[in-house]
Amino acid sequence: MKKYALTGGIGTGKTFISKYFIRRGIPVFYADEEAKKLYTRPDIILKVRQLFGDQILTGNKLDFKKISSIIFADPDAQKRLEALIHPLVMEAFEQWASEQNSEVVMMESAIIFEAHLEKYFDKVFVVNASVPVRVARIRRRNPELSVEEIMSRIAAQMTQEEKCRLADEIIEHEVDL
Repeated sequence: MKKYALTGGIGTGKTFISKYFIRRGIPVFYADEEAKKLYTRPDIILKVRQLFGDQILTGNKLDFKKISSIIFADPDAQKRLEALIHPLVMEAFEQWASEQNSEVVMMESAIIFEAHLEKYFDKVFVVNASVPVRVARIRRRNPELSVEEIMSRIAAQMTQEEKCRLADEIIEHEVDL
């Protein structure tokens, strides 16, 4: 079985492009969705509390706005959280892949290169789009975010230029159909 990764920065259109692969018969595993499931597990909530303290809770649930404000401001905090979550996401991907009846499977994740996960894949596709297109897409999806907040999130990620340099293949995606 071949394992592909689909990556790109926020707002590049990874999910839109992933649907193209699904229509072509390639099952797609969404790493962000798996991570969100993991964050609801009591054992993971406890470990995240141990990392950052009770201030990241609202009630008994993790508050992702609070967590985001911590990890976007502190790269070491982000690395500690990723060290907890990434292996579990990869474990879930491997389990999921073993259950697929396909010659090719794909993981969609914004942080393949940042998390040094490219070594697990036979091919890495990078979805690319210009900053104005990305900002417009993010604004449609998250109208509560200001342009400054969006640009901050874009700046917090590896540059598209670097991702494209590391890619096996680049998919230019300037237009939503």
